[in-house]
Amino acid sequence: MISVFQSGTLPPCPSPFNLAAYVLAKGEQTPDKIALSVLGEAEWSYSRLIAAVRGTATGLLEAGLEPGDRVFMRLGNTVDFPLAYLGALAAGLVPVPTSSALTKREVAPMIKTINPALILHDAAVECPDDSRIMPLEALRKMRDLPPAPWHMGDPERAGYIIYTSGTSGKPRAVVHAHRAIWARQMMFTDWYGLTPQERLLHAGAFNWTYTLGTGLMDPWTIGATALIPAAGTLATELPALIAAHEASIFAAAPGVYRQLLNQEEIAPMPHLRHGLSAGEKIPPAVCARWEAATGTRVFEAYGMSECSTFISSSPRNPTATDVLGRPQAGRHIALLGDDGPVPRGSEGTIAVHRDDPGLMLGYLDAPDETAAKMRGDWFLTGDQGSMDAEDQITYLGRNDDMMNAGGFRVSPVEVEACLARYDGITAVGAAEVQVKQDVRVIAAFYTSAAALDEEALRLYAQDNLARYKQPRLYIHVPDLPMGANGKILRARLRQQFEASR
Repeated sequence: MISVFQSGTLPPCPSPFNLAAYVLAKGEQTPDKIALSVLGEAEWSYSRLIAAVRGTATGLLEAGLEPGDRVFMRLGNTVDFPLAYLGALAAGLVPVPTSSALTKREVAPMIKTINPALILHDAAVECPDDSRIMPLEALRKMRDLPPAPWHMGDPERAGYIIYTSGTSGKPRAVVHAHRAIWARQMMFTDWYGLTPQERLLHAGAFNWTYTLGTGLMDPWTIGATALIPAAGTLATELPALIAAHEASIFAAAPGVYRQLLNQEEIAPMPHLRHGLSAGEKIPPAVCARWEAATGTRVFEAYGMSECSTFISSSPRNPTATDVLGRPQAGRHIALLGDDGPVPRGSEGTIAVHRDDPGLMLGYLDAPDETAAKMRGDWFLTGDQGSMDAEDQITYLGRNDDMMNAGGFRVSPVEVEACLARYDGITAVGAAEVQVKQDVRVIAAFYTSAAALDEEALRLYAQDNLARYKQPRLYIHVPDLPMGANGKILRARLRQQFEASR
């Protein structure tokens, strides 16, 4: 039996189509319902949200932009971000959302690559000087303009551009079609358990793509209510906010769950049904501690900038916490080796069929780079996994993160999951490092209140991991390097260690 999954098909995306119109269509039917609550600051009904989006579309077109033009977004953690994003899409423009954490030096080459017609800029966010900048004040004035008509067109046309996290090299500009949002309905049942009655609280910032999709676009698509903490909210404040605002679903990166569990006690959250996690593999020990502390499960999903999330666990179809999940119904997924799909239970590269409606159009102006990610009809994610007889996929890590010990390939995720259960460790990253010429070993970098007894760690690993998987070095660090999307940068761990020797 080979590692291929295909179950059901998603109806084709309608044509003509507009991403923003689709996201807000349910809201037009419930105009007085609260679409968004910025906790402690403001509430937005669906009618107010839709008017602001369509007014923004009018303003952008009146500024001289034409459908197909690119709009580079340097906006902060405020509601301005999703309003500008959807406003640009409503007008047929191509928004390029970027993280406010990026520096001028990092943003400058992005602007050169994108060559936008307009740059939307909040003065509190770093951005190089440019004649194409529109200040935030001008953007906000557009909300009250008359509504623009939805720009309908081919669902295959470019909709938006996002940047990869850069964990495998420099960040790449990924072009998605309008129809990418159509694919996200496969997550509603097979990850979220999402209904129109939900109140979904996402712990991330407005200007993070995880928040933009899971925290805003998807709840709005189904007509639910999105809850976003105000800028500056501490992780320790989240349980009280979840309780006070009757959140039924909580979404966050694994690091947020770890921070919450560092408290002596988590405040009761009586309306919470379950949590969602994405961004990196959440350690099973963290899931177990969360369930013990709150009585709710955490369901995680795997995806990437090029195809969002397509493998997940869900309330309807839960999996063990050490398993990533199953491909969502309607997906076509395989685990590939050099000669095609590998046998069930064997390691392979996670791949998505080219017909998946959530798959990118390609990397911007990089046809050769795009083609290099394809093997026949399959898009190669660069991540390793194995598929069992029940279609459950175990995540083994990025291909370039995989470690080698005595000729055996070792997943850093497996080593990290084991050590995360050790009392006192708050976070851990594993990487293969060079200790002298031609000698490489597995090292475990961990955070804790204080350095732990190394011999005790060795004995624990000896009892819980095969010898070839056991770290030879245990290094206490103040924190682990994380990317903007919350993923551990294992290559950075390796580089920092080797540079220090």
